[in-house]
Amino acid sequence: MNITDKDIKLITSKGLTVERVLSQIETFKNEIPFVALRSAASLENGILKFSDHYQTELTKLYESKSADLDTIKFVPASGAATRMFKDLFKFLDNYEYKKESLNSYTNHEKATAIRLFLIGLEKFPFYETVMQDVKNSYPNFESLSEGRQLYIFIEMMLKEKGLNFGSYPKGLLPFHKYPNSIATSFEEHLYEAAGYNKSVNGDSKLHFTISKDHLDAFKDEFERIKKKVEEKTDTNFIITYSFQKSETDTIAVDENNEPFRTEKGSLFFRPGGHGALIENLNELDSDIIYIKNIDNVVVRKYQDEVSGYKKILAGKLIEIQEEAFRILHAIDKKPPTEAELTDIKKFLVEQLNVRLPLDFDKFSEKYKIEFLQESLNRPIRVCGMVINEGEPGGGPFWVKKDNGRLVLQIIETPQINTQDHRQREILESATHFNPVDLVCGVRDYKGNKFDLTQYIDPNAGFITTKSLNGKVLKALELPGLWNGAMANWISVFVEVPLTTFNPVKTVNDLLKSAHQVKLFS
Repeated sequence: MNITDKDIKLITSKGLTVERVLSQIETFKNEIPFVALRSAASLENGILKFSDHYQTELTKLYESKSADLDTIKFVPASGAATRMFKDLFKFLDNYEYKKESLNSYTNHEKATAIRLFLIGLEKFPFYETVMQDVKNSYPNFESLSEGRQLYIFIEMMLKEKGLNFGSYPKGLLPFHKYPNSIATSFEEHLYEAAGYNKSVNGDSKLHFTISKDHLDAFKDEFERIKKKVEEKTDTNFIITYSFQKSETDTIAVDENNEPFRTEKGSLFFRPGGHGALIENLNELDSDIIYIKNIDNVVVRKYQDEVSGYKKILAGKLIEIQEEAFRILHAIDKKPPTEAELTDIKKFLVEQLNVRLPLDFDKFSEKYKIEFLQESLNRPIRVCGMVINEGEPGGGPFWVKKDNGRLVLQIIETPQINTQDHRQREILESATHFNPVDLVCGVRDYKGNKFDLTQYIDPNAGFITTKSLNGKVLKALELPGLWNGAMANWISVFVEVPLTTFNPVKTVNDLLKSAHQVKLFS
């Protein structure tokens, strides 16, 4: 790679080093190895399912301890909602209302999304807002053909000359319509947090990772709803924000693994994906951190159930922490007896999904104790898992590491060699899906905060193919926040009901019952 002074200036301006950029280019050349799936996690092997009685006990445990805990909700909310409207943008590009009837267009098998959008049009929370703008701009709207009307409606909704929803952050889009108001997903996260993430003083802390360009818009939205939400929930919300750090950007390369350059000759960097947010998470200093995506919310009539399961997961985290901390403090005082060692091994295997080395019993006493201490003294995450209904994304799997040991991980599809018959079979056998519903403990048994950057698996990123101005480029995504970035945490997976998982990946997802105040009539 021929590095110019201009290149070095750009690299250092991002907080990167030349060595790091060269290392990223070597990653492209060497490629990232696929994971070696051994089996899908299941209720028989790696995923816990709690009885009603145990759920009640965990809830009581959390509620008895929560007064002494500092908790915060962490919500990745970066980027615009463009992908949510992908099918609508395609409609604007492809539909010619002067040449084709809307009925003819929507009858095409590839137009299913538009057909559903049209059928549910009046049930979207933004319908009346968009229609008001449409009628103000097109006085003759009612006399136009149905195809022309839909085209105008979508254009007014998405494009800059209208409401510009296509460039909105997903967190600030209208998600739910109530009798007297329309709520964004940002607002719904506040209501939800009040149900489980509140101190004895009535404070609820939330942290949103957003684009710097959207900061003022989020602050304005909070000021608009603050008084109403705080009065209804009897909660004082403390909202903080952070941005994806430029030093987590990764260089792009061309098809020959040479640095990709723009038309002006500059190196081209891309955001490193949500895995970059481990840096943002690492800056939070709380006892318990809840993690949930910005688009996974429900209308308020379902929020008690969602909050209830959050308390159950948090109760499980506390239970695990207390036992792990008790063991570690005891080891500090005196070496464990053989009987105590057996109990510790049982706790690791049965409760924490740790698989011991095959020759563990041949270790010297010193190395046995060191292994157990190292296995116990690390960040802990308790992750909700839902039944797999074919949603795209990651899931829980047992993975074989280079040292031969099995570990329980959340794995994304791009990490798997789907060309390998056996690996594809394991992927397709998965019974559960990762809904990004995590409760995290990030302090050690002495009360010190872990440095979360020390628990990343650097080989868990992946390479994707993109394009810029018609040119193909290869992009490097850092190990995902709940995948490789947490690969070396203690991971406990718990089955939670599908009612807790209601993401809005496409605009038509807003028509589902979890996002409708009234069911379809």
